[in-house]
Amino acid sequence: MTSVITLLTDYGLADGYVAACHGVIVGIAPESRIIDVCHLVPAGDVRRAAAILAQTLPHLPPSIHVVAVNPVGGSRRAVAVEAGEHVFLGPDNGVLSWAVNACGGASAAWELTNEALFRKPVSPTFHGRDILAPVAARLAIGHAPADLGPQIPLDRLASLPVPTSKVRDDSVEGEVLSVDGHGNTQLTVSADDLNVIGVRPGSTLVVWLGRRHVSVPFRETFAAVPPGELVAFVDSAGMVALAVNSGDASQRLALPPGAHVRLSPAP
Repeated sequence: MTSVITLLTDYGLADGYVAACHGVIVGIAPESRIIDVCHLVPAGDVRRAAAILAQTLPHLPPSIHVVAVNPVGGSRRAVAVEAGEHVFLGPDNGVLSWAVNACGGASAAWELTNEALFRKPVSPTFHGRDILAPVAARLAIGHAPADLGPQIPLDRLASLPVPTSKVRDDSVEGEVLSVDGHGNTQLTVSADDLNVIGVRPGSTLVVWLGRRHVSVPFRETFAAVPPGELVAFVDSAGMVALAVNSGDASQRLALPPGAHVRLSPAP
């Protein structure tokens, strides 16, 4: 088992929660290497966390991934999911599903019930520190996933709807996949989708938002337009994003995650 452990949470950086998780891991597995993926996920935003993990995964080594993002008041079993060369630990709320799919799908899953592997006492409000972190550390020092608890049928794991796009004649339909901390709005539409309908950098897109629409220049980077101007570009994950140079596209366009969009070339 790998000794690399990644952490993805909605704990923020204003308190000691992340440090506590680091401390628990290092106390059990002092040789482990910890990669902080992100701790600024909006509270309980499972979809945002799922997108961050899936899009970061190609740049990470084989790892044990700890994901502690759950809606307030959510009561979900904690699970371990093995996929490819990775093991994912987190609540069974679908947050792991996009990353697991990116690895080719799950090969096995277990419910985390072996309390001998937990930190004592277990806080009912801090499972990231008391369950997920110590279990990850114990996997890193050689515990087998089968030690964690009973195996779960793969079809019983929660999953999020898979992000999709649909090309229709001269337009592409999709939705808002994710909004980052700068207000950049990532769509489920890929660069290949735009290429199919003949849209390339230097041209103009019509972005349909329900009954309203806006014309947006399609460029290679958001810096290609003046400050305050809207722009569409292909982001580092290969997806089309809408941004405002030195501004917030999500607020400008009132596009929350999940909002439907349609893109077409300007006439």
